[in-house]
Amino acid sequence: MNSASLLQLSLVIPLLAVVGIQLTARRENVREAVSLIAASALFATVAQLYLPLLNGQTIAVHWLDILPGLALAFRVEPLGLMFALVASFLWIITTLYAIGYMRGHGEQNQTRFYSLFAVSIGAVMGIAFAENLFTLFIFYELLTLCTYPLVTHAGTDKARQGGRTYLGILLGTSVGFFLLAIIATWLLAGTLSFKQGGIFSPGTSVALLSVLLGLFVFGVGKAAIMPFHRWLPAAMVAPTPVSALLHAVAVVKAGVFVLLKICLLIFGIDTLKSIPATEWLLYLAGVSILFASIIALRQQNLKKRLAYSTVSQLGYITLGALLATSAGMTGSALHIVMHAFGKITLFFCAGAILVAAHKTEVNELRGLGRQMPVTMTAFFVASLCIIGIPPTGGTWSKWYLMLGTFEAEQWILMALLMISSLLSIAYLLPIPLQAFFGGKKPLEIEAGTAVVLKEAPLPSVIALTVTASACVYLLLYPDIFYRLIAAGI
Repeated sequence: MNSASLLQLSLVIPLLAVVGIQLTARRENVREAVSLIAASALFATVAQLYLPLLNGQTIAVHWLDILPGLALAFRVEPLGLMFALVASFLWIITTLYAIGYMRGHGEQNQTRFYSLFAVSIGAVMGIAFAENLFTLFIFYELLTLCTYPLVTHAGTDKARQGGRTYLGILLGTSVGFFLLAIIATWLLAGTLSFKQGGIFSPGTSVALLSVLLGLFVFGVGKAAIMPFHRWLPAAMVAPTPVSALLHAVAVVKAGVFVLLKICLLIFGIDTLKSIPATEWLLYLAGVSILFASIIALRQQNLKKRLAYSTVSQLGYITLGALLATSAGMTGSALHIVMHAFGKITLFFCAGAILVAAHKTEVNELRGLGRQMPVTMTAFFVASLCIIGIPPTGGTWSKWYLMLGTFEAEQWILMALLMISSLLSIAYLLPIPLQAFFGGKKPLEIEAGTAVVLKEAPLPSVIALTVTASACVYLLLYPDIFYRLIAAGI
């Protein structure tokens, strides 16, 4: 099969998965096997694009012309392939985790969950491989719409309220800012196709480009830059596998990936440096990093603490893209990968704790490491990855981000990144340390009988072990992603 056919197949497999899941809805073992097989097939298909792309092969397909110069088209470029590899691999792991979680927690409407998850991954593939802003916008909006029912999965008033916030902010920023930015780009540049070095001519007004950059940064609401971040904590009413989808596999990663791609392939590094708005948007990202870290420190609900941590970490990626240096953009791209594996592990652990111990608050976890050693060890490793210290891959992304601030001579931002890392230590590390070394034993007394807690269902434990191991693996072997990033930047 040639590379163009593989690209086509990567866009179709998730849709075929939906059909298979619906046809096997009444046989849950078969239904979940279909989901796992489809996820594995997608990852294998995307992985086969790796070597041809690095060898210089052009991989593109053209589906439909809407207007002259406006097409539904796809092309594999290095950063897009990086994103697709991460998302397709984590679809496998999240499906495995969901089998244990959804059954163990007795969730309803599981067929709908697996179907919409597959559609979401299909939208991610469209975003990753979009050849132009028009194609990207279509799949970006599809991702919002197909994840809304997942956010409101529980069907409670709280879930519906969270869903309204989710949908309102994401659609509002898209229509109010992102779509306007795309139209303005079409009028200014005469094209929406992504191009190395950017698409704007040297004579384009820097004032217009400043406004345009602001519209893009605020319009990509999935990047959760403050003040358009509230949808992310509100969406924590969703089941934990959905939280993992939002934070690691699809939604927020789609947001920061889109921002990085726009900075690199619509504006270009040289143009970004010349835009006055870049500086104040950089500091806005810095404020988002700092404030979200402080808010995370004050949260007692575990999932909310992790949600505000995500807002902070997305600020790192946005900041790296806006630094307009090769090191900053390298750090930004690497952090998409490292944060994906670290944060999905943390949410997997939070869900495992809920299923096995029925605990949701940070102050309830003291001593839990004695009964859930695998889960809390994974939580510890993932925390190190988010903080950005060995022996985890997060070390590399934080290093390049710091190097980027040095290259750009942004000393205040360098200090801010250091402070944020210290705050990350403060809101993450006490959780596993108290779980292992806290004095309180997590025993529940039922009718006078002490019940010792245990690990979550085996599929969930396997999944969080794999992602925690990947955090360590990426310290030793980051090259698989670094080669793509170097080729893209």
